Amino acid sequence: MILRKLFLMLVGSTYGFLSAAGVFTVLAAVGLVPRFAGRTHTADRVWLYEEMVIWGTVFGCYVSVFEERCGLYAWILSRLPGQEALLQGAGRAVLALAGLFAGMFVGCLALAIAEMLDSIPILARRISFHGGIYWVIFSMALGKFAGALLYFLTDFHVTGE
Repeated sequence: MILRKLFLMLVGSTYGFLSAAGVFTVLAAVGLVPRFAGRTHTADRVWLYEEMVIWGTVFGCYVSVFEERCGLYAWILSRLPGQEALLQGAGRAVLALAGLFAGMFVGCLALAIAEMLDSIPILARRISFHGGIYWVIFSMALGKFAGALLYFLTDFHVTGE
């Protein structure tokens, strides 16, 4: 039982690191942070923006994965006793604001990725990569499908034993 849990911890951590690295790689590849800094004329603070993206992602992952252990809502309630209705209203406002900013970010990211996609055929020609791009994409999709089948058809996702 302990070996199984250790294996699941290792696999889960590895997948988490890989997906986080993928997200940060996409953000770096499309140059989203420097582009925002250039548009706002704050290029001297690019390192601060990059740190904010990294730590915001880490904090968001921690709060969403370890919601019960984080106790953020309970901590806020202990600081403001008797203010549950106020906190619910403030929570809705923060959620609406976060949704607005997340939507703007996803829109900007989609536009940056669309610009980057124009460079893929040029890169493929320069490195003489002919005829195999379909197999690469198919292999990636097949691997994702196999991983999903492994997850849902076995008891990897069952916890609480």
